[in-house]
Amino acid sequence: MLEKKSFIFVIGAAFVASILGVAPAHAKDRLKVVVTASAYASIAEAVGGDKIEVSYIVSGNQDPHIVRPKPSLAVKLSEADVFVATGLDLEMWAPALVDMSNNPKIRSGQKGYVSASAGLDISEVPVTVSRAEGDVHIFGNPHIHTSPLNGKIIAENIYLGLRKNAPEHEAYFKANLEKFKKEVDERTFGKELVKMLGGKTLTKLARQGRLISFLEKKQYKGKPLIDSLGGWMKMAMPLRGKEIVSFHKNWTYFTDLCGLRVVDYMEPKPGMPPTPGHVSAVISKMRENGIRVMLVANYFDMGKVKTVARKTQATPVMVSLGPGGQKEIKSFFDQFDVWIGELLKAFAKTS
Repeated sequence: MLEKKSFIFVIGAAFVASILGVAPAHAKDRLKVVVTASAYASIAEAVGGDKIEVSYIVSGNQDPHIVRPKPSLAVKLSEADVFVATGLDLEMWAPALVDMSNNPKIRSGQKGYVSASAGLDISEVPVTVSRAEGDVHIFGNPHIHTSPLNGKIIAENIYLGLRKNAPEHEAYFKANLEKFKKEVDERTFGKELVKMLGGKTLTKLARQGRLISFLEKKQYKGKPLIDSLGGWMKMAMPLRGKEIVSFHKNWTYFTDLCGLRVVDYMEPKPGMPPTPGHVSAVISKMRENGIRVMLVANYFDMGKVKTVARKTQATPVMVSLGPGGQKEIKSFFDQFDVWIGELLKAFAKTS
């Protein structure tokens, strides 16, 4: 009888705790991490493991430039131990949310704040800044998560933030970081080539745009190194030199890595809605140059994209910009499988 009463008490206590929102003891020990973008959440989960709880603000099918500072988001940030943002001028809405949260430890410069872009080579930094050029990002292109190689530096920045706030788990975070970086290298270049040349060398060559030419010229044991290339870089080889049209400059880091050429954008200037005149000019350019593929983040106006595609007999590749925006993309790694795979299908239709 005593055992039965004890059992009922335990179950009852657990029920009351769930009603009152009281977290289990083990959950209290976890760092609460809030990130701006779903891609950062996937990376943070890989580094933080079961020592953190992660939530994100912007899903892969939402525009990261525009977020309404709702009270519910401020409450989420008020409870955060760590806040991860791009650190450039992508999330102009973030400072207002942090102010609303009344959580001083996650302000920029404090130990609870992580700049995901710290230490990265940023593309497309403008020489001059003018409103006439549209919604120009003064620090350069902020869509940094679209290259797997950038993911390694993002992970390092998150690791540093987690270590500051939970130094007792430093070894655990470090081991997870190294595991994540190794997986990025192997998925990008293939296990064989990483074993031969190392991830650091391959990453340096890829960032410099010299990887493919280097591998084509060099041999190992009488065999061209290019034959050992695997991963996403091998998968994307048929895309190299191909021309596409996009909507916005979301894809710079991805297209640079894969050797794709974006010849025009549906936006006349970054952040400016397409005008009829500009859309007509894009259609003319696509027809004249035989451009038959469009790569577009799926939060943009599908109607306008499909209209251009119909008039040019092009295939629109409309994909989520990160995890959570379509069912096939559940992680940082999934996005590259999907993006490359869908582009290959689209170009196959044009041949």
